[in-house]
Amino acid sequence: MTSPDARTDSTTGADMASPDSRTLRVVLMTVALTLFLASTGQSIVSTALPEIVSDLGGLSYITWVVTAYLLSSTIGAPIAGKLGDMYGRKIVLQCAIVIFLIGGAIAGLAWNMPVLILGRIIQGFGGGSLIVVSMAVVADVLPPRERARAQGTLSGVFGVSTVLGPLVGGFLVQSVGWHWIFFVNLPFGIAAFVVLTRTLEAQVHTVRHKMDYLGAVLLMCFLSALVLLANLAGTVLAWSAPSTLALMAVTVASLVGFLFNEGRASEPVMPPLLFRVRNYQVANSVNFLVGMAMFGTISFVPMFLQVVKGVDPARSGIYLIAMMAGLIGGSFSAGRFMTRTGRYRFLPPMATALLCVSLIALSRIGSETPLWQIAANLAFVGLGIGPNLSVGVVAIQTAIPREHLGVGTASANMFRLTGGAVGTSIFGAVFNHGMTLHVQPLMPQLERIQDLTTTIIAELEPVSRQLVIEGFSDAIAPMFLIGAVVAGLACLISLRLIELPLASASPAQPAPAE
Repeated sequence: MTSPDARTDSTTGADMASPDSRTLRVVLMTVALTLFLASTGQSIVSTALPEIVSDLGGLSYITWVVTAYLLSSTIGAPIAGKLGDMYGRKIVLQCAIVIFLIGGAIAGLAWNMPVLILGRIIQGFGGGSLIVVSMAVVADVLPPRERARAQGTLSGVFGVSTVLGPLVGGFLVQSVGWHWIFFVNLPFGIAAFVVLTRTLEAQVHTVRHKMDYLGAVLLMCFLSALVLLANLAGTVLAWSAPSTLALMAVTVASLVGFLFNEGRASEPVMPPLLFRVRNYQVANSVNFLVGMAMFGTISFVPMFLQVVKGVDPARSGIYLIAMMAGLIGGSFSAGRFMTRTGRYRFLPPMATALLCVSLIALSRIGSETPLWQIAANLAFVGLGIGPNLSVGVVAIQTAIPREHLGVGTASANMFRLTGGAVGTSIFGAVFNHGMTLHVQPLMPQLERIQDLTTTIIAELEPVSRQLVIEGFSDAIAPMFLIGAVVAGLACLISLRLIELPLASASPAQPAPAE
């Protein structure tokens, strides 16, 4: 009996025409541009968060600005991947760009927090779709060995935009205001749409497809309820509150309903057979856990730098360049290594172990920690994240049939973003608890510690301000320790990865059974 891990690499079968080198370069540049657009929209708000919440609301809303985008990206990713499998990547990418730009415009024009969150939700649907369909395009046009290098490069693009976003965001906040962090993507979006329309070939489908609408709705309900539960339970809502119990019930019921439906749908959103593939299980488990650590770090490091170290928003983004450099270097090096050797099994365990150690070091930072040491810690965090971004996608694409390539690729992003949404919510809850424990006793004049802003801290007397800053540091540091535990678990899980051969040419090559 053949294992689900044993497959023919049909993603490079003879039915797929190989584009000439010039066209291929243009297609890959287009993919990189759309990926840059989506990931910049995801990260650009991080250094602007203190200013946004000071203008529109208190600290209690800070995780919602990030979580809204992550949640809708997570929901949109598998649906877009499935639609790409059914109707072609080009039309899905075009629609995703339009949705992304509409959401950004709403967020940029927001006059209160609910409108901003609505814009981020719409923007996230487009952004999540852009990321996963762009990566699936790479698998359409390249054989596995070359695909490894391309995915490493694209992960580098993701890394550049992940850290360039906060840098640009901080600059715009200081120069023209936070609203412009959402308008700045407009020219990039228009350029991506034009280049995409001119370069990427539309796919002609003669087979009539039937979208799994019930499965899509149930998946949306499950992911939404899960993230809301992580955000609200134990903080805004008590664990025994009726609303919390209702969210738990919706989470369980929608998951059970989704699993039941997927086993019977003619074209399921997430085919159950994929979950029997060992590399699919391992890679997505690691994606989930690394997403928790990655987005938690990106979301709270700028806040630590601004409040505890007194770094302005623009400069706080500059320090994330160290993390970007590590992420890009790790991802690019992993991609080139896979292309040259065809080996990748040992890369995730090494990378996640490094991530674990780096987050432990980051958990020990405080008000007296020099900035160069924080930057060095962030560089090693990036080195621990980078290889997982490229290896995970390649491991999944090599282990699944071509007809599920889009949704399989989407799953990598879905699990990473789900981890990011859940992780950001958990870290936010830990942060709020830490603020209540360490800072609330120092600020009795505030009704809620969540109403504390950077402006209020700056107006305090020097002695009181220093005590509040120390308490703020004590509230943030434990989150990095939690991230280290998560990274350690990812390291253990990644040891189960199976190394399937990466074909270096278009003809299909059978992979050995497990």
